[in-house]
Amino acid sequence: MARTLLFNKPFNVLSQFTDQGNEGSNRQTLSDFVDVPGVYAAGRLDRDSEGLLVLTSDGKLQNRIASPKFQHPKTYWAQVEGLPDEAALKALEKGVELKDGLTRPARARLMGEPEDLWPRNPPIRVRKSIPDSWLEITITEGKNRQVRRMTAAVGHPTLRLIRYSIGDWTLSGIAPGQWEDI
Repeated sequence: MARTLLFNKPFNVLSQFTDQGNEGSNRQTLSDFVDVPGVYAAGRLDRDSEGLLVLTSDGKLQNRIASPKFQHPKTYWAQVEGLPDEAALKALEKGVELKDGLTRPARARLMGEPEDLWPRNPPIRVRKSIPDSWLEITITEGKNRQVRRMTAAVGHPTLRLIRYSIGDWTLSGIAPGQWEDI
């Protein structure tokens, strides 16, 4: 029987079970948090991003979530430098030209700081002269570091990035480093 887990990946954790990087490095991986044999990450979440990662033993589900051809919606909360204006939000919604092409249209809106937000360790850098704000961005593709590159392209670099949902699955009620069997 296939198993599917929803995992709240903490900041600075690799979205794989082994560290195939530097010899002797002590980077945290999924195996530091999840001891369930036969499940694998459906897609990736960068080491410097946090939030929802689906782990499954179902290869078809894994492909459906990870493959851009299925246009599975993924919603992110991005804490960005500055306060994006209507033009920046419209640009995100229309699609942003990146080095690897135009992004698909996205949904983007300003939001308040998410409720029940856990502290990040280490905290983001704060610049007293530049305010920050939160955006909710929903994309249907998964180019490398896409949300970070999109916000930078409209003049608002991402300081903190949390994936809140994949399709109908959300982080709701799952603490960082914890997982839920669905």
